[in-house]
Amino acid sequence: MSSGIVGKEGRAGFKGYETWYRISGELDGKKPPVVILHGGPGVAHNYVDAYKLLARDGRAVIHYDQLGCGNSTLLPEKGADFWTPQLFIDELENLVDHLGIRAGFHVLGQSWGGMLGAEYAVLQPKGLKTLTIANSPASMKLWVEEANRLRADLPKDVQETLTRHENAGTTDDPEYQQATMVFYERHVCRVVPFPPEVVETFDQVARNPTVYNVMNGPNEFHVIGTLKNWSVIDRLPLVEVPTLIISGRHDEATPATVQPYKDGIKGSRWQIFEHSSHMPHVEEQEECMRVVGAFLDQNDN
Repeated sequence: MSSGIVGKEGRAGFKGYETWYRISGELDGKKPPVVILHGGPGVAHNYVDAYKLLARDGRAVIHYDQLGCGNSTLLPEKGADFWTPQLFIDELENLVDHLGIRAGFHVLGQSWGGMLGAEYAVLQPKGLKTLTIANSPASMKLWVEEANRLRADLPKDVQETLTRHENAGTTDDPEYQQATMVFYERHVCRVVPFPPEVVETFDQVARNPTVYNVMNGPNEFHVIGTLKNWSVIDRLPLVEVPTLIISGRHDEATPATVQPYKDGIKGSRWQIFEHSSHMPHVEEQEECMRVVGAFLDQNDN
């Protein structure tokens, strides 16, 4: 994606490993920076690259790859006890201090990144100005229920292929992957063929599947990983910063999965993008940037 915005890359030491990051725009500008939390877990920053467009208005945008994926330290040998939400909260805190932005910053989390952002915001960290939760469920139980409902609307032969391979434990079979794409093109990204940055992310997960497989499972709707019982619903009243919630009309993060954020976070605002699924930042890019940019501008002080 060419936007004319030059990014500066670096690495932050963390627990003996490294977190890769990229800053678009100037960190010492007049506006507090926004930190982008990618999804997955383990899906890397590529597909949320468009959020760097928020830097057009003089705000630094910080992308980073969470530990275990992308350009950060890959740890394929680590097991389920290592990959926890707390690890990624600690990594985010470390990055904030490494970049020297503790005085004030925004957080935008997409999908798993929004779940992580909510986990972070309930701790009321020093310096956090706002939270944007983009295309995220408030509980994985709700997510799985809704994924099954969406899945039931797929063509019968696609459903049969998915079920057959899941029962056989052959979810890496090309036939299963092909059936998965039918769901993805409806509920993950409706810009088909997928744009290059989205393809890059899928390729990255295929190369480095550890975190995604351990915490989530083989795909977006067959959730058998350590997050399968995750929920933040009962802790949401602890979020005190202004919060914007966004989702797509055709999103795998359906209204039922998102509603608890609106109910639980006092004063939160929810915007649904009518022509999007899971990636409004790709599917309705300019409108998404306008909505998010205006929200950040309103809450800089």
